[in-house]
Amino acid sequence: MSYRKYHGKNLRKGRVSIPGQIYSITTVTRHRQPVFADFAAARTLIGVLREQKEYGHAKTLCFVVMPDHLHWLMQVTGNKDLGRVMQGVKSLTSRRATKRIWQKGFYDHALRREEDVKALARYIVANPLRSGLVSHVNDYPHWDAVWL
Repeated sequence: MSYRKYHGKNLRKGRVSIPGQIYSITTVTRHRQPVFADFAAARTLIGVLREQKEYGHAKTLCFVVMPDHLHWLMQVTGNKDLGRVMQGVKSLTSRRATKRIWQKGFYDHALRREEDVKALARYIVANPLRSGLVSHVNDYPHWDAVWL
């Protein structure tokens, strides 16, 4: 199976944006560069994620900014389109960092009613621990969670 099969336009096939739906999003930096190993760059992205609630685009349930990718558990608000929300997040982050940061596309998973949102949030937040970046989750500065 080709790795390229899951990039670009192929990631959009079958994507449906449903207002109020909770999505697990993963998106990576261009060429998997560790852009967010830089503290200021990571905080820029976090600021953009937080603004999504103010704009009425998305409610963040949790996120973790890894050196070369983002995991974001979010809920689309209003009549916003998931693709446009992600386009906005990527665009704002790149503009504020004054460089192209993101690879095209993103992976999304719409949570089913029976899925445990808290368990998924815990899994997302534990990424730095599993990847060996820290010994304790609380030692990693680039994550947050808002419990339902």
